[in-house]
Amino acid sequence: MQAAPESTRDVAFAAVNAAFGSLGRICMALDSQFRIRHASERMESLLGAGAAGRIAGAPVETVLGTELFGTDGPLRQALLAGERREGWRAYLQCERGPRLLSVTAAPLEHDPHGVCDPSAAYLVVLRPADDESPDVCAPVAGFGVMCRSQAMTRVFRLIETLQHSESTVLVTGESGTGKEVMARIIHAHSPRRNGPFVAVNAAALPAELLESELFGHVRGAFTGAIRDRLGRFEAAEGGTLFLDEVGDLPLPVQVKLLRVLQEHTYERVGDDAERRTSARIIAATHRDLRRAVAAGTFREDLYYRLRVFPVELPPLRARREDIEPIARVLLGRVGARTARALRFSPDALRVLLSYDWPGNVRELENALEYAATVCQGQTLQPEDLPPEIVAGAPHREPLAAPLAAGSSTPAQLAAAAARRASPHDERASLQAALDAHRWNRADTAKALGLSRSTLWRRMRALGLLEPAEGAQAAG
Repeated sequence: MQAAPESTRDVAFAAVNAAFGSLGRICMALDSQFRIRHASERMESLLGAGAAGRIAGAPVETVLGTELFGTDGPLRQALLAGERREGWRAYLQCERGPRLLSVTAAPLEHDPHGVCDPSAAYLVVLRPADDESPDVCAPVAGFGVMCRSQAMTRVFRLIETLQHSESTVLVTGESGTGKEVMARIIHAHSPRRNGPFVAVNAAALPAELLESELFGHVRGAFTGAIRDRLGRFEAAEGGTLFLDEVGDLPLPVQVKLLRVLQEHTYERVGDDAERRTSARIIAATHRDLRRAVAAGTFREDLYYRLRVFPVELPPLRARREDIEPIARVLLGRVGARTARALRFSPDALRVLLSYDWPGNVRELENALEYAATVCQGQTLQPEDLPPEIVAGAPHREPLAAPLAAGSSTPAQLAAAAARRASPHDERASLQAALDAHRWNRADTAKALGLSRSTLWRRMRALGLLEPAEGAQAAG
């Protein structure tokens, strides 16, 4: 049969667009290399005039993001396997800011009359999903991360509301939950996106150096100050200053930071000249600042100045439905560094979903680095995971049925999400990790993705310190 002429195919695609458009859908056809072959003119309602022509020939990941359509993205992998995926979610960077879309993708079935473009291999259908309530079973991709949980979808929506704001933000959450990643996302989707992002960790510097690090100093201000030095506030001019572990700031530095937030002025150490700053501040801490205020270790007025727009990141154990999509993204990154196409066995995935992850995403990433190193093939098995992960996982009720590689049913995800770690489970998991490393705290902390001080605090809270140490801490 003679193939239809190009004009006929354009007319056919226009008819498809009109049909989908009447249902509020936008469609794109991709070729076998995942380049956009055709795009609905309705795309212009999202990306502006002429968008359909601009994106023709572009890789689909440049429009919908690498989280879904990158080399190891779940939708790309599903399409390559000849499978359909429905109801996934992605944030599209539109003219008026990010828009939440529902994404459905499927291999394109060609008609027997040769009307369809033979180079079109896949069909992607988009639908605005801004007004929908979050669905725990629909993965959300955007801002460089992937999630399924309602908790993180709410965080994404908070970021949307910040896109035109320069308000001070306080990000809270346990160690390893990704507070700096979130700060960078907020900066990248703010009016300051073209300015610098400067990070400083208040817990990593001694008190006597922290003030100079933040505000700079002049020559002769103290022993060793042989020349003038710019501070982080000056380096962040016109951009964002990220103050990590702000709960560890000494009280004298808290006073100076409060002045910056109130008056946007400061002095370098050893200098009387007043300087102005336009840097936006995003602060983060794993500490409970309300308790710190009550204990007198953190200023109440500074707390409220920082907490203009609070963003709380839940621990991974409280959003277990995010473990699988995050793990797949991380494994894809690990595999890309070593040019390996790695995947999870159903049993390995079950272990990951059952473990409590006291070190959160950082511990998950470290565990996958370890597993990729020891894995001899392309499929990760439970025995490839760190021993403390496997030892800690059985303390949680296993999933009712094996998970198919690359998929999870809504019932399984809901069951996994409903489970929460009890203190007994967390204590048993941490003790298993310590046993696996012969109670070497440095090795255990590294494996869990925690600092040694954080590990010590958790051991104390869970009653895992030696009696002498516990008495010493109490004193």
